[in-house]
Amino acid sequence: SPARSALAPREAAVRRKGKARRGRSKARGEGLLSKQKRSRRMKANDRERNRMHHLNSALDALRSVLPTFPDDAKLTKIETLRFAHNYIWALTQSLRLA
Repeated sequence: SPARSALAPREAAVRRKGKARRGRSKARGEGLLSKQKRSRRMKANDRERNRMHHLNSALDALRSVLPTFPDDAKLTKIETLRFAHNYIWALTQSLRLA
């Protein structure tokens, strides 16, 4: 029918606009999700950075009470933990013998 053919281009345009709007809102939603993910990642990075600072501070405090030779040698993290374990074990043995 002629009336339908006259309306068909308008309907198609309206449909296209509707799809375009949905597409734009989806892009906005994806942008919002991206910002949220970035924000979460930044917060997680901050927590991890703080965790490592606290761990390194604790290891520095532990190194300061362990007898090391030479004094200027800085033990690695694993060396510090192993040395502390062995030192505590040796102190325990000396107390048992006394």
